[in-house]
Amino acid sequence: MSGGAFGGALLRPCPCGGGPDTLAYAACCGPLHAGERWATTAEELMRSRYSAFAVGDDAYLLRTWHPRTRPDRIDLDPATRWVGLTVLRTRAGAGGEPTGVVEFVARWSQGTSRTGSDRGTLHEVSRFERGAGRWLYVDGQPG
Repeated sequence: MSGGAFGGALLRPCPCGGGPDTLAYAACCGPLHAGERWATTAEELMRSRYSAFAVGDDAYLLRTWHPRTRPDRIDLDPATRWVGLTVLRTRAGAGGEPTGVVEFVARWSQGTSRTGSDRGTLHEVSRFERGAGRWLYVDGQPG
């Protein structure tokens, strides 16, 4: 589903697992996806991008990708469910800093219980840059 949240997501805990007591999507990543505000740190942007994968918001992923490394389009696989995120470390990436790095592990699953399901992880070290007052994803390397 392009550019939006899945049904009922506003009241569910945010997929990123961020915030105190796991905030609802509407109070955590939802405002970022809706364009109501920008991420204030590289980690917040990374968490919101993970949530965009989880809710199928490809438009947000493209909007927050640095123009020099951004692909023309993103083809999200609707069979992939993003089921958990662990931030391992951050380096820089706060308010006035120009760059930041976030290392994380994202867990995914595919398939159904009837056919069995594949499970896996994505371990990435992501680089971010701040320009024109907002954070952008530059690229990531396997962790």
